[in-house]
Amino acid sequence: MEQKTKWFAACRVEDAVENGGVSVKYGHDQIALFYFTRRNEWYATQNECPHRKQMALSRGIIGSNGDEPKVACPFHKKTFSLATGECTSGDECSIKTYPVKVENGLVYIGTEPLPHASGTRTMADQC
Repeated sequence: MEQKTKWFAACRVEDAVENGGVSVKYGHDQIALFYFTRRNEWYATQNECPHRKQMALSRGIIGSNGDEPKVACPFHKKTFSLATGECTSGDECSIKTYPVKVENGLVYIGTEPLPHASGTRTMADQC
């Protein structure tokens, strides 16, 4: 059975950091939300860098590699595609990405419905 996407309001548009990220808590997960104003685009990924398991990606530096939007971990400089989650710095790890939409001045992040209290979820493949 396919699960529906659950959208939750993460913040107001005017509260977002321009050309940067913030950490948003959803259940037990931390999600990094990025507002890429130079591209007029929004992205959301897991906040945990898979390299050393640090909640740091929301503080990473965003940029582009050609047309590919990316974020670099502020500690390890590993880079990940904001669109696909793939590691662009040569490692075989990846990060989870989430859909983002803006409606009526609010930024929404799409997730799976929260699991029951006894359930667990993994965020991404590990390095």
